[in-house]
Amino acid sequence: MARKIAFLNYKGGVGKTSLIVNTAASLAKRGMRVLLMDFDTQSNASIWLMKLERWNKINATGTGSVYSIFDPGTARLKDCVIKDVVEGKDGEKLLPGLDLVPTTFNLVDLEGEYKPDPKRPSYVIFQEQLAEIESQYDFIVFDCPPNVLRASQNGVYCAGEIYVPSNPDALSLIGFTLLVEKMLRFQQTSASFRTTAMGPAAQIYGIVFNSIKTNTDIEVPKMRMQLRLNQFKTQKRGCAAAAKICTTQIRDAMIVRRAVTLGLPVFLVGTEGNEEDSVANDYMKLATEIIENAPPV
Repeated sequence: MARKIAFLNYKGGVGKTSLIVNTAASLAKRGMRVLLMDFDTQSNASIWLMKLERWNKINATGTGSVYSIFDPGTARLKDCVIKDVVEGKDGEKLLPGLDLVPTTFNLVDLEGEYKPDPKRPSYVIFQEQLAEIESQYDFIVFDCPPNVLRASQNGVYCAGEIYVPSNPDALSLIGFTLLVEKMLRFQQTSASFRTTAMGPAAQIYGIVFNSIKTNTDIEVPKMRMQLRLNQFKTQKRGCAAAAKICTTQIRDAMIVRRAVTLGLPVFLVGTEGNEEDSVANDYMKLATEIIENAPPV
């Protein structure tokens, strides 16, 4: 069964999209079958991996985006999957194994205009359709906006693990604290819809320090985050016993912004300096760490 991981923090601007795109790509490079679900209404992951020309076609019609399974509700999630999404200039497949379910700007309507049946909230519809395809993957990762509103709820409800992208600052610590509070509240309200086959509700398994600028001392922010994590673990509030601050730290690098422009994962752009000392290698190490930090079966 696929491991389902939501990447989420209640603080925006932590580099979440660059983290999830490059980590998902690194997992695929390691031979894993990976599906990236874009639930962020800004559509950054979808635009990055599809490039504007392909994404604009979906955005213009809404057909093929994740929102189409809710409204008009005639689409199926399996039909929205873009296989081997990363392509070169001539349409050649550059990274077999990384699939995408894209989103477009109309996903924002899920928060307001969409009126679900109270007996079948959007996350139940999504979970039922995800169950049809999850056996095809080793990892399914959810790019969630910095909240636990309807779009994020789809990922949080279906995930078994949550990884929290963070920067070495006080706001990331506040965002982490809010995330635990809001996540637990949502899990209480959605508990009646869960089935035994779905397994337990998601718990936090990792905190990833991301986009760290050169010469930034992260020891104090790291210590404060560890104290808060220990507190939640002791209280058994939303954090797994194995939850940890990941050993791998992702550096800030210009090549990440270049990768966005080119519509490629970082390791397909090239390296900056020594290959063993590059941000591309950071992502590969994080992918390895996530693989090794698997929940008990």
